[in-house]
Amino acid sequence: MAGIKEIRTKIKSVHNTRKITKAMEMVAASKMRKAQERMRAGRPYALKVRAIASHLMQANPDYTHPYMVEPAKLSAVGIVMVTTDKGLCGGLNTNISRLVLARIKEFEHQGVRVQATALGSKGAGLLNRVGANVVSSEVQLGDTPNLERLIGAMKAQIDDFINGKIDAVYLATSRFINTMKQEPSFIRLLPLPSGLDDPFQSDSQAGDDELIASKYGWDYLYEPDSKTVIDDLLMRYVEGLIYQAVAENMASEQSARMVAMKSASDNAKKVIGDLELVYNKTRQAAITKEISEIVGGAAAV
Repeated sequence: MAGIKEIRTKIKSVHNTRKITKAMEMVAASKMRKAQERMRAGRPYALKVRAIASHLMQANPDYTHPYMVEPAKLSAVGIVMVTTDKGLCGGLNTNISRLVLARIKEFEHQGVRVQATALGSKGAGLLNRVGANVVSSEVQLGDTPNLERLIGAMKAQIDDFINGKIDAVYLATSRFINTMKQEPSFIRLLPLPSGLDDPFQSDSQAGDDELIASKYGWDYLYEPDSKTVIDDLLMRYVEGLIYQAVAENMASEQSARMVAMKSASDNAKKVIGDLELVYNKTRQAAITKEISEIVGGAAAV
């Protein structure tokens, strides 16, 4: 059994660790509220621009943007992976990493070449470790999405798509459901998806499918001309979804970190209780031993 001094040192160490995890929990809770407000504010725009893009695939404009051309066959794809810059946020990065690695293996099994863009230090580190072809990255994103930095990192993938070097671009991020639940999401960003599901929709927003779903053909009147309108619209489409993906991931990060740090603080409290029990037992045993020695010495005299 460990000595009294060792147990006392261990108790102090766990106390100090609990102070750190408690402080991190409170900081994450404060940042979580702002991140969730920012994420929820952007969701209606992301949903609407995705709905318009989906309807545009059903329209027949006299101008066809490269984003609207379905590839006959996938020979190369780009993957944009959104992760956090810091750890200590539970299984958030592990879940999205597992999903991306599974998709990369599927593409490689089909003979499709993969190139990647990492938004976040954890994703950049993972992709470099597995030997992926990383064409661009952006790390240290901070607590607020910066659209200029995000689009700068995305430019490599977008340029390769327009030039025909890749046939599709996919976006992998963590979708915020609630404080206790975040889901990894893998969607097609380019060319425009023809599906009707919203990648950023929570379970409580299932009725929003009606905003995108349509049984009718779509057509629009373009002013001043279709090229100007469609070019601007699809630029906003890419910007809106990239921004929302990072905002979703940041809200998920702070929520997951708050839950993880709360769990760590609770576990530390339990460990302290167990150590204090052992400490008291050890101390009592030492006192009893000393009393027995004193009594034995007195009886001998």
